[in-house]
Amino acid sequence: MFWNVKIRSCPMNIISPNWPAPENIVAFSTTREGGHSDGVYRGLNMAQHVGDACEKVGLNRAELTLELPAVTAIAWLTQTHGREVVEAGNSSGTPLADASWASAPGVACAVMTADCLPVLLCSKNGNKIAAAHAGWRGLAQGVLEACVVAMAIEPSDIMAWLGPAIGPDAFEVGGDVREQFLANCPAGQHTAVLQCFRGRENKSGFFLADLYALARIRLNSAGVSEVFGGGLCTYTDASRFYSYRRDGQTGRMATIIAKIPDLNR
Repeated sequence: MFWNVKIRSCPMNIISPNWPAPENIVAFSTTREGGHSDGVYRGLNMAQHVGDACEKVGLNRAELTLELPAVTAIAWLTQTHGREVVEAGNSSGTPLADASWASAPGVACAVMTADCLPVLLCSKNGNKIAAAHAGWRGLAQGVLEACVVAMAIEPSDIMAWLGPAIGPDAFEVGGDVREQFLANCPAGQHTAVLQCFRGRENKSGFFLADLYALARIRLNSAGVSEVFGGGLCTYTDASRFYSYRRDGQTGRMATIIAKIPDLNR
């Protein structure tokens, strides 16, 4: 990319959102392709907490910076499957949160996933950005709504992109998960939420859940009508994605959004 002049030592493949974001927005999800990790973490593992060698993760994260504007700091989080939202880069260390937002260039909002749903958001004028880690617990607790509120702009001025996650034909859950979503669903959306769960044949009490559809319901109910992405399944595509549900001990992808600095200032 034109704002970085660096030589890549281990090529990586990324997934760029197909959305009409402003030109000053850089956004993407990594895959497991490329990278320096090996064994069960083979590829571009971004997580330091999963048992991978720290030096390998460090090299992978160094590769990641090549996709970002120069002098951009990645604001990593310690994710808890909750709904806490923080301002990216506004605290030391890695805060306990599942979403972050930013309004200044020089900081990237980032989340890590390996089946959970990563969601990127930005304002239509490119002034504010956000990233959310939305597994089923976070979705049910309202992490996306909390993220929209934290951005402190009109929801109608926000667009969202849904990154790679476990797909609706692979994500099996128990009836307790469905009940949590139904108990906490947005007003008037009970039927729509119910339709996001398909019963399993010959397996009473279990369902296939559609994280993408559940996220769209949540975002739409929060006032965000422009929602893009969806349709990539981490579980079924082992060559491109890590999947905790499939493999257990495994790596993590990163989904990141940042602003390009105004080089004319």
